Amino acid sequence: MPAVPSHRRAKPSVAPAVRRRRLAAAGAAVVVVAGVVVGVVVATGGKHKLGNRTSATSGTSGPSGTSGSSAPALASNRCPLTDLPAPGGKVPQRIPVAVKIGNEPGPDAGGLGAARPQSGLNEADIVYDTPAEGGIMRYEAVYQCQNVSSIGPVRSERWVDWHILAEFPKSIIAHVGGIAPELALLNAQPYILNGGAFHHSGAYTQDPSRVAPDATYTSTAALYALFPGYHTPPRPVFSYTSALPAAAKPAADLNINFSQGTDVQWKWDPTTGQYLHFYSGVADVDALTNQQVSTTNIVVQIVHYTYGPWPESPGGTGDVMSVVTGSGPGYVVRNGKEIPVTWHRPNLRGDTTFTTASGAPVGLAPGRTWVEMVLDTTAKIPGALTFTA
Repeated sequence: MPAVPSHRRAKPSVAPAVRRRRLAAAGAAVVVVAGVVVGVVVATGGKHKLGNRTSATSGTSGPSGTSGSSAPALASNRCPLTDLPAPGGKVPQRIPVAVKIGNEPGPDAGGLGAARPQSGLNEADIVYDTPAEGGIMRYEAVYQCQNVSSIGPVRSERWVDWHILAEFPKSIIAHVGGIAPELALLNAQPYILNGGAFHHSGAYTQDPSRVAPDATYTSTAALYALFPGYHTPPRPVFSYTSALPAAAKPAADLNINFSQGTDVQWKWDPTTGQYLHFYSGVADVDALTNQQVSTTNIVVQIVHYTYGPWPESPGGTGDVMSVVTGSGPGYVVRNGKEIPVTWHRPNLRGDTTFTTASGAPVGLAPGRTWVEMVLDTTAKIPGALTFTA
């Protein structure tokens, strides 16, 4: 299997939005049936089996079981995806919304603009940082407890998105299209409500100060208005605890060299108890609030992958299909410490859990979580994934 070009980013070959729409329209009738069949096969998930999940919490709420089991009672005053106090003391009665957000660092093949700085990352409950084709990264930002007036730039969906969202009983996804086979797979998933821009253009706006394809934005209010009949908050997908295991080691900095132009640093700020986000030493600022992007927890999930059979643009590679079921190595980073873990997800609808080498469960600190999905080939490159005490 060829490796993704982690440190020598090829010139991006992202097709303009108009070309993507034409390709999608031309291929949709041919691939929908085939895509659904593939989706049924893929949706069986991994073969690693776990018993029902037990919480690693210490006096705080945590999940048990999988998406297919009966959910535990939720605290009405704590956000289920962060374990923080809910705004106004009551959890909003709504499902999560997930927004696919671009993260290209510079002009694309057509000489168009960059995705950074993004808006709304600091208001997400969970942000998944996922590899896409050509060495680029894109975000899947999940919102439930916060109302956010501007989120974006919104970009096209990928195969990994509906695999991530299978952890939630039901969620809305926002995106600006994709190639026809992958859209067919997305639409085949019963746990996803497709709020894409090509079918719900009224939920999206164009920022005149940005350059397409990085000018499309949305909001939580606009997305929830598309599907007003869903009022059940999600159960927690992580366990939370104040305790740190004996395996925890000091970690003031985490560095991940995803690709040229996407050299990520997380730096521990003991004053705020947060990790701060940088690219190549430059602070990453959320354009909505003008505050530096930060998080309480970082989950480094080292994943195997395959290339999809459908190129995202002519001459490019297929989508990078990061495998998020089964188990693999990783780290939980919190409170200025890094904890080597094994991540486990028994099947597509199961929860992702973390254990130490001795098998002890590892919980997160209450707060926002970033999940950094690192390809196994990238993780093996010397210096690509490092911690500084």
